[in-house]
Amino acid sequence: MSRPVKRSFTIAGHRTSISLEASFWEALKALAAEERLPVAQLIARIDQTRGPEGGLSSAVRVWILRRYQAALADAGERRTVA
Repeated sequence: MSRPVKRSFTIAGHRTSISLEASFWEALKALAAEERLPVAQLIARIDQTRGPEGGLSSAVRVWILRRYQAALADAGERRTVA
């Protein structure tokens, strides 16, 4: 596992930074491309929907996990239907 890499972004007019491991950065970039959004805009969207508990880095990790879990569930449903 790699060490977290810190990157800074401007969200809602203020600078913030998040630290993610390389695998999470790669996943975030891929998912942003899938949604046709810049990474910073996707992070801003995640920030808007997260709850008050936990930090932004954690919210991004959980969002990525849930996206991949949903994709796996969808793939499983497609196999059952076919």
